[in-house]
Amino acid sequence: MGNAVPDGLTGSILPDMATYLDRILTAHRARVEEDNRPVEGMVEAARRVPAPRPFRQAVAQDGLTVVAELKRRSPSRGDLALDLDPAAVAAAYAAGGAACLSVLTDTRFFGGSPADLAAARRAVDLPVLRKDFTLSEADVCDARLMGADAVLLIVSALADDELVRLGGLAGELGLAALVEVHDEAELERALDAGADLVGVNQRDLTTFEVDRQRAERLAPRIPDGVVKVAESGVRDAADAARLARSGFDAVLVGESLVRAPDREAAVRSLLGEASPLAPLGAARTAGPVGRPGERVE
Repeated sequence: MGNAVPDGLTGSILPDMATYLDRILTAHRARVEEDNRPVEGMVEAARRVPAPRPFRQAVAQDGLTVVAELKRRSPSRGDLALDLDPAAVAAAYAAGGAACLSVLTDTRFFGGSPADLAAARRAVDLPVLRKDFTLSEADVCDARLMGADAVLLIVSALADDELVRLGGLAGELGLAALVEVHDEAELERALDAGADLVGVNQRDLTTFEVDRQRAERLAPRIPDGVVKVAESGVRDAADAARLARSGFDAVLVGESLVRAPDREAAVRSLLGEASPLAPLGAARTAGPVGRPGERVE
């Protein structure tokens, strides 16, 4: 397809996005195959940590809400903010009125880490989505243990039985499951698996091109009672307002926020035409700092 894409963090170039996506999934599946940790013990450990914050409820507040993303790299854009301070960015997002955070934890391809998630969550009172490829029960448990309040289940990356199994485990552990779809067939699969929180990603995961009408086309097909999140391609308040009018409860925004010179103002601007919400989740005062991945309340 001719798009130049950084290979992980090495700087070499891949010829097309399909190969890049295949590499991501292949690498994550290989990691799952090599993970010999006993799942039963991980589930028990995950059940013992403090209860997650209510991600789904925060997203579904009156008026359009913003899930603001901490993202160091992008497959389609390369480096975005490699040196970002997760705590400072989270505090700025919260001050601007974000309802939740989304944090990339993949290191090889996106430059994130569980430490980024832990630092961002310690800094504010907002619920946090672990933005990663969730492919196994261990991934779900890891999300809870590192302090996440929600996990991402990408329909195109999972079989039907995996969607049901991983979504069920997330529910048992108190985690919200944001089930991501790209078209009508994937939406049907998500709903059949029992999804009550659906994200419509307007970015094609093969070409990485954005179709800004995709979410509007799918919105009428999402039943009442299912919380609707539009992902990717949200540039400004006009985009956010248009999606709100289409019936979306929230927008998940990464690149335009993380690259903004004033991130607090950028979040507030998104809400300006779409939501009456006042800023939520004020930043916390400095407190004890745990080890990367350690749950700190």
